[in-house]
Amino acid sequence: MTIVVALDAGTTGVRALAIDEHSDVKAVAYRELTQYYPQPGWVEHDLDEIWRKIQIVIDELLSTINEPVAAIGITNQRETVAAWDRRTGKPRHRAIVWQDRRTADRCDRLEQHIDLIRSTTGLVADPYFSGTKFEWLLNQGGVKADQDLLLGTIDSWLIWNLTDGACHATEPSNASRTMLFDINSLSWSPEMCDMLGVPVTSLADVHPSSGRFATTAATTGFGAGVPICGAAGDQQASLFGHACFEPGMTKNTYGTGSFVVMNVGATPPPVVDGLLSTVAWTLDGEPGATYAYEGAIFVTGAAIQWLRDGLGVIDSAPEIGPLAATVDSTGDVFMVPAFAGLGSPWWDSRARGTIVGITGGTGRAELARAVVESMAYQTRDVIEIMVESSGWPVSGLKVDGGASAMDLLLQIQADQLGVTVARPSSQETTAFGAAYLAGLSAGVWSGQQEISDAWSLDKAFVPCPDRADADALHRRWLQAVEHSRRWAPAG
Repeated sequence: MTIVVALDAGTTGVRALAIDEHSDVKAVAYRELTQYYPQPGWVEHDLDEIWRKIQIVIDELLSTINEPVAAIGITNQRETVAAWDRRTGKPRHRAIVWQDRRTADRCDRLEQHIDLIRSTTGLVADPYFSGTKFEWLLNQGGVKADQDLLLGTIDSWLIWNLTDGACHATEPSNASRTMLFDINSLSWSPEMCDMLGVPVTSLADVHPSSGRFATTAATTGFGAGVPICGAAGDQQASLFGHACFEPGMTKNTYGTGSFVVMNVGATPPPVVDGLLSTVAWTLDGEPGATYAYEGAIFVTGAAIQWLRDGLGVIDSAPEIGPLAATVDSTGDVFMVPAFAGLGSPWWDSRARGTIVGITGGTGRAELARAVVESMAYQTRDVIEIMVESSGWPVSGLKVDGGASAMDLLLQIQADQLGVTVARPSSQETTAFGAAYLAGLSAGVWSGQQEISDAWSLDKAFVPCPDRADADALHRRWLQAVEHSRRWAPAG
């Protein structure tokens, strides 16, 4: 039996997952991570804790499988930054997490360079991305830019430790989230590095997403010589795990927020307001890259939590689907969950949460259904602009994340998009994507077609052929969105 191990370094925890050549899960291990909030809006992680807990899950995983490991793949929370010392291997600062907002003022000042930022990196000037976090570390954070400084994202930190300091590497899907990477040339951008004062010499070497990075050191739980053959940021790994290999193939992860990602092919896509352009992956031996459009929806599952914790409408999150299904409609009630502004495709930081259409007959079930429907409407908004901008039609949507367990949501989503929505048998698509990238390079799988054949369907949701009702509801949703927009005072 051939075993491939995926190491998934997420925001709230780390996971190790082993699959065989048939894509069957053989073992899983998980540990939570401590979240640090030193000031309002600041979020940090302890890099030593990340590595220590990765070692724990590796040891636990390997204790339950007897077969040798053919390859290791890595996936990680994107945009989170690390700084450490080349000589000692010790962190020089806590990791600054992707959610951190400490560089918001700096990003406001970068708006004067937005054309260069957009055309070079595909991103917007936002503290979400890594570049201004690196800049902060080198200035306010007190990290010295000397010859021993290494800077990287969490994939780089893991590769460095797995190889006992022999390899400082990343790959394009993570690099393209730093605001320092030229997605056209697939290399670090001297202009962006100069703008933010980040030394290129401290950044990681860029390897293919699927290709041999290095081998593990004897000091790791794997022992010496196991090849690290794949890496990708979590959302791109999910796209690969869903086998979205052709342009137009799209996935959505319904989490606290939602990430809609569309494969747009081998050419960097046009810059479009409301969408991010990013590298999906690169494959060793193949020229260029596969690119993607990404839309970040700020609030989906978080609206369910609000119903539970803020209003007491439900006692637990799984109750929302059955409650919402007790009514056939919301009674013309629409809920726009813009608790912290609207993300893609609106990018309106002044929008605020809105419920419109309430009457004396509105009850718990109608509110629950309005929240469920809002997830589907927001996804439609993003996908429509993706289709318009890329020219690629969406023939179906693959889904994962906690809320994808809800049949009602996925049926509404299918009706809104007019395409089949497919839920896989396994929700571990992110870890599967990292494993597939590694196993593809190591020869465990012969090619993308074999990976596509391994993707397993749990349930498909087929749209209603009559689009009239879905379109009418979506038009009303857009009216509700207008009521939520520009609500908070400027400044």
